[in-house]
Amino acid sequence: MKIWIDADACPVVIKEILYKAAMRTELPLILVANQAMRVPASDWISTLQVSAGFDVADNEIVRQSNAGDLVITSDIPLAAELIAKGVQVLSPRGELFTKDSIGARLNMRDFLETLRSSGEHTGGPPPLHQRDRQAFAAQLDKLISRYLRQKKTS
Repeated sequence: MKIWIDADACPVVIKEILYKAAMRTELPLILVANQAMRVPASDWISTLQVSAGFDVADNEIVRQSNAGDLVITSDIPLAAELIAKGVQVLSPRGELFTKDSIGARLNMRDFLETLRSSGEHTGGPPPLHQRDRQAFAAQLDKLISRYLRQKKTS
């Protein structure tokens, strides 16, 4: 399993949790962004800088990720594309997107986009709170633990 981060919009505190997890578990962590990023020196952490442009980083994550990998993103259309490919997707707030939940999330996203395009102010996402960080860390630990158990038995 590789862990991919849609890194341009990923909060720093979430990246810090992921750095520690990658080094502790020795799982490859790849940050994909359209700008240079500083990361801790580690054999398990790397960056992939893509050119600027709409969905360039997203498209690269879809192209390079494989079934069983884990992607960290809050991008709902990207999540839907990855789930269809068999990739696990976790939001920075700890929400695990699934085949069952992604349709409703896409519908809500489209609805809010329609409101915004008609001039309605819908606001942005709320700030990331401690409970969001805890939910993310707990879900990440659960996913990694499950993977490592399966790896031992196979």
